[in-house]
Amino acid sequence: MIAKRIIPCLDIKDGRTVKGINFINLIDAGDPVELAKRYTIEGADELVFLDISATEQKRKTLSDLVLRVAEALDIPFTVGGGVSSLKDAKILLKNGADKVSINSAAVKNPNLINEMSNAFGNQCVVVAIDAKKINNKWIVHLVGGKEKTNISLFDWASEVELRGAGEILFTSMDNDGTKNGFANSALHKLSKIVNIPVIASGGAGNLKHFYEAFEIGKADAALAASVFHYDEIRIKELKEHLQKKNIPVRL
Repeated sequence: MIAKRIIPCLDIKDGRTVKGINFINLIDAGDPVELAKRYTIEGADELVFLDISATEQKRKTLSDLVLRVAEALDIPFTVGGGVSSLKDAKILLKNGADKVSINSAAVKNPNLINEMSNAFGNQCVVVAIDAKKINNKWIVHLVGGKEKTNISLFDWASEVELRGAGEILFTSMDNDGTKNGFANSALHKLSKIVNIPVIASGGAGNLKHFYEAFEIGKADAALAASVFHYDEIRIKELKEHLQKKNIPVRL
């Protein structure tokens, strides 16, 4: 059985790690390089780095900071934020990223998924999807959750798989930062619709929430930020808990 992955996320703004609730009210959560070193030691399976203000500020990802974080890691490293071309992706891969995450740019130019998959292989392409439940429908949002579309989460997930994405990072905007648990019903539906791995994001608050994301939501990986940054949950403790619950993990 394939092991489930535990992934800390570094949301980066102005070169610092930040964390908010429902995509707003951001507060400082530490130095990204030091956090990266810590998570490598603590047993994280991967690390995600998202430059959350790059798209809104119409600039490119902080490639120098990506390089410094990559040098501190020996686990797979996904980078996103402000990536809108093959050239952008190539710079990040050259600076140490193993995978590149695209979000708003993929919606505005879906062919970018095909281009990246063809150029680098689908294992390098992560499509991040931020969605919010509106009138009982999960709707995709762009630009760090600030721009609503008319696109269904599930329709878009199916399309990105067809275009060559290797993985989907689904963040529930309703659950983000609340520590009330992941959007497990949406995760479960996603896992049935697509055949590529789905990473659960948004809502982790305790050990049980991770178990539910895997057992109920059928996620392939679970991502969290503040519960790891502020030592509310230790990765080793989490993995031991999951193993006792018969969830396959790498210890």
